[in-house]
Amino acid sequence: MADNPLKFDADREHRIRARAYHLWETEGKPEGRAVEFWERAAELVGMEDSGLTGQIENPIAAGIDPTAPTNVEEAEIQQNLGEFPDRLADQGEWQQTPKAKKGRKGRKAEVPEPTKNA
Repeated sequence: MADNPLKFDADREHRIRARAYHLWETEGKPEGRAVEFWERAAELVGMEDSGLTGQIENPIAAGIDPTAPTNVEEAEIQQNLGEFPDRLADQGEWQQTPKAKKGRKGRKAEVPEPTKNA
């Protein structure tokens, strides 16, 4: 395992080369993708060298009961003071029908019925 992954290490380079060659053979030996296979192999070798740093310990092996209840903070109920009943909210609401317009003598104007498009 190398201490610094940026420092040249002949053993690490050999392992990356061997892994890249194996990946290239597995993919059917395509041409023009050498950089892709090298980068994938370098990532895999880096994972091998990391020493399992990203894995979480098994709780059962640590003596912790995973079925035991955990403490959960209770949430406070808060009122939404930003919306008013006479206004449209920001949740996709819209005016369902057009408002009728008043005529000349205070009567409501007739709203024409929608026509069917064939």
